[in-house]
Amino acid sequence: MELDGKVAVVTGGTRGVGAGIARAFVRAGAEVVVCARRPPEVPVPGTEFVPLDVRDAEAVRRLCGELPRLDVLVNNAGGSPHRPLAHADADRHARVVELNLVAPLTVSLAAYEHLRRARGSIVMIGSVSGGRPSPGTAAYGAAKAGLESLARSMAVEWAPDIRVNTLVVGMVRTELSHLHYGDQDGVAAVARTVPLGRLAEPSDVGRAAVFLASDAAAYISGASLLVHGGGERPAFLDASTANVPGRPDRGQGDLR
Repeated sequence: MELDGKVAVVTGGTRGVGAGIARAFVRAGAEVVVCARRPPEVPVPGTEFVPLDVRDAEAVRRLCGELPRLDVLVNNAGGSPHRPLAHADADRHARVVELNLVAPLTVSLAAYEHLRRARGSIVMIGSVSGGRPSPGTAAYGAAKAGLESLARSMAVEWAPDIRVNTLVVGMVRTELSHLHYGDQDGVAAVARTVPLGRLAEPSDVGRAAVFLASDAAAYISGASLLVHGGGERPAFLDASTANVPGRPDRGQGDLR
């Protein structure tokens, strides 16, 4: 899983999951360029920062044109505020889709020639929100579902020169966790819903991204790797009286 001498671009790589990915790539020996709209409050050691709005197609093409080479692209930039569907018009929701689906396509197309020459790799940062209901962030969930589908099509169209895979990421503990889960008690309560008993750390996502970008994953393309700690415990297990401690076994029953 060494990336010595490889050049990697991590969009949205200045904080949170993106910074965790950037640090993991640096540790693996890559030269790492991180880009975001604003400079990082705490620079990621060993990386070069380039200001970029990934929704600006001309700026994206200019950045890729200035790179001498590119071996790995990590499309991490994204996100969404909490916004129920009926609380905004379609144009507002479309901006979320633009950031989380159209922008990764824009960056991937701009990086295509570099990656083709290098026989490189693209890692999309997806979300479990793309595979389940996402109330309050419905446009985000729809965009992430589309991103996973886009990656699978890219993997076919751009093979054998470029591998394309998706990390389907669950809940992650970052400096912004309190905005989603509340105070420390809230974060702890949410963590208890994860089978592995904790939220992911950005480094967990970073190591998985390094794996997909490395020669260890040389025959993996068009895949979706779940990084979610076992997923979500099905609600019926907590609601069913058959699972009350001490209750006699009622047998398997009909699970259709």
